[in-house]
Amino acid sequence: MQPSPSSPMPALAIRAYTATTALGRGRDALSEALRSRRSGLRRNDFGGEERLDCWIGRVDGLEQSPLPSALSDWECRNNRLAWMSLQQDGLQEAVAEAIARHGADRVAVVMGTSTSSIGATEEAYTRLSDGGENSGEARRFPADLARPIIHTPHSLGDFVRHATGLRGPCITVATACSSSAKVFAQAARLIQAGLADAALVGGVDTLCGSVLFGFNALQLVSPEPCRPFDANRVGLSLGEAGGFAVLERLAGGETEGLQLRGYGESSDAHHMSAPHPEGLGAQLAMRDALARAGIDASEVGYLNLHGTATPANDSIEALAVAGMFSDSLHAGSTKGWTGHTLGAAGIVESVIALLALENGLLPGTLNSATPDPACGPQIRFDNAQRDIGFAMNNSFGFGGNNACLVFGRA
Repeated sequence: MQPSPSSPMPALAIRAYTATTALGRGRDALSEALRSRRSGLRRNDFGGEERLDCWIGRVDGLEQSPLPSALSDWECRNNRLAWMSLQQDGLQEAVAEAIARHGADRVAVVMGTSTSSIGATEEAYTRLSDGGENSGEARRFPADLARPIIHTPHSLGDFVRHATGLRGPCITVATACSSSAKVFAQAARLIQAGLADAALVGGVDTLCGSVLFGFNALQLVSPEPCRPFDANRVGLSLGEAGGFAVLERLAGGETEGLQLRGYGESSDAHHMSAPHPEGLGAQLAMRDALARAGIDASEVGYLNLHGTATPANDSIEALAVAGMFSDSLHAGSTKGWTGHTLGAAGIVESVIALLALENGLLPGTLNSATPDPACGPQIRFDNAQRDIGFAMNNSFGFGGNNACLVFGRA
């Protein structure tokens, strides 16, 4: 087991951040929906006639938003959502400013995704060309989908690199649902090692058959809108989202702005899809994040929980949280608003944590009404409004792949 950090890490400035979800495009849409407790979930309208009877968090407008012609080699639903999200909240301007300060070669690209462009691969296989029964020719992908880059896990990272003109280290993190939380940790290490001076981090995952039917095969998909931490929860609601943040070394004397203050990572090595029953890996990730931030658990004002609304995961996460935090912590899951966006969950919920630091809105847990006796008093259903100094985000993936982030104000 890796030893816990012995001293705080150098804080990193967050120059810009954004997320596009089923709630709308950019931070304002996200903030409005959180405050008004408006869910983005809808009855499943994605897929063909045999689509699942469930609820999803679908981003509107992707079908009508093709990529610019100069980027058509990366055309697919996942990269469309990446492009849409890149246009929000001054993200592109912040990237341009980082390039002006450091040069494109010194700005890294670190992207997280669970399934990348697999939706395009699914479509390609359903449309295989037929050379004819006696032609002897192998069946091939249709011409419009015969683009190898979109059929790899690195499709997203390669697209973002070309879309932004960045030429620093380009890395794809694919660790299931912790992917776009781990990008913050990876970027911090690249900058600390001197391999970059700034980084564009983010994550994108879009709905596709593999995701919907795969989770359904695990008996994890709820037929109703998900209810995280509710005593009567039965499963998750899947969603899609894209989000980004620009991280940079702090300039001397900075006294304002948001910062990445700490990260923690662990691996349960317990089960392919189930977390450790005592939440030991989750606790280790949270403890390491606090240690790198140089703060005590009592200083955290808001914790965005992974909270998928599956029976086992919620109770185990709540157990881990109760073992570390006092009853006064405000902790909630926002998946009732957005759905579980898989590899994009880390960036979306980091954006929510950053919004909590900026505007004092601490989301509760949407759709849930009956507290689970197995969950501690830290789990809140109602929103709250108060200023906080530190916010955390938990992201846990299959195989007990855990990541926790601490954000703060300068």
